[in-house]
Amino acid sequence: MSEPRASLLPGEFVVRAERVLVVGCGGIGGITAACLTEAWSSLGVEVVGYSTNTGIADAIRRHGYRLTGNEPARAVPGLCLSALTDDVEPFDFIVLAVQPPHVEEAARAALPWLAPGGAMVCFQNGLCEDRVAKIAGADRVLGAVVAWGASMSEPGLFERTAAGGFAIGRMDGVADPRLERLAVLLECVGPVTRSDNFAGARWSKLAINAAISTIGTIGGDRLGALMVSLTVRRLVLAIMTETVRVAQSSGIRLEKVSGTLDLDWIALTEEESRTVGSPSLVAKHTLLLAVGARYRRMRSSMLSAIERGRPPAVDFLNGEVVERGRALGVATPVNAASQDMVHTIARRERASGMSSIYTLAESLGLR
Repeated sequence: MSEPRASLLPGEFVVRAERVLVVGCGGIGGITAACLTEAWSSLGVEVVGYSTNTGIADAIRRHGYRLTGNEPARAVPGLCLSALTDDVEPFDFIVLAVQPPHVEEAARAALPWLAPGGAMVCFQNGLCEDRVAKIAGADRVLGAVVAWGASMSEPGLFERTAAGGFAIGRMDGVADPRLERLAVLLECVGPVTRSDNFAGARWSKLAINAAISTIGTIGGDRLGALMVSLTVRRLVLAIMTETVRVAQSSGIRLEKVSGTLDLDWIALTEEESRTVGSPSLVAKHTLLLAVGARYRRMRSSMLSAIERGRPPAVDFLNGEVVERGRALGVATPVNAASQDMVHTIARRERASGMSSIYTLAESLGLR
């Protein structure tokens, strides 16, 4: 089960100064580095941003981390490196806030600067802890499910697009004293929950991201505008259902997302997959409408990556479901077709938009 934390005052349980490296200063990484710097630098915690994008690093060095949107507009002066050199001291925590396609490269590059007894912290969607563990060792990897959204509209300018916090833990469920220190540090960014079933929390988030991020990429719009479509909701439910089935076959006990969204319940039953308009199916569509309304401004980071000419993270979301489903003998046709559609869009062979949503749904018999 998960243990909610009460809010902590800065410095309340920190017994020694930490050094924190935030690798990747896009939306999530930029706001994380800004909040950590603002809350902790005066208390002896050294926070360093790291971006191989020199435009981002230069903008932060010149103007600080500029926050806008729901955050009080301000600039937080901070240190952001564009290269790690031999004179840089080791870090107690290395937060990996890059997109999933770059997480293994980022972990290898930063590993020499991880202090003995330190930990890498995976912020990615998907199941990236397993990948980073092969590089750094399982005992040096912690995970953080990020339950909030952010974007970077220009280098160094960050906007939080959805409220929320973190669930943190280890994929193996082992108790780890570093989690307490990490939780204290991250409280300034958002509420933190420590989970002894972190694998279940990670898989639940995978089910959501494989549906919402991927359909958001194919649909090419913000979540609120897309979720009013019945066709979109059908695709979302189908992707989530397949992901839940693979997780269950893997022996994963799914966690409720944000303490309320029950993926075991939202997965379609055989009867719901065959019928239209049953009370339970209406309830599930109503829940998705509420999610769309709450996170209406959220836009797929995968879509933003494609627009910037970067590889999409779909192989780490739907692709992960397809691969694991294949190994377990669980059919995942909707995830496979959605993965293919995203790659088609990334290759510029098709534009994102509702026409692509309809084409995908028709190919699967969901329209």
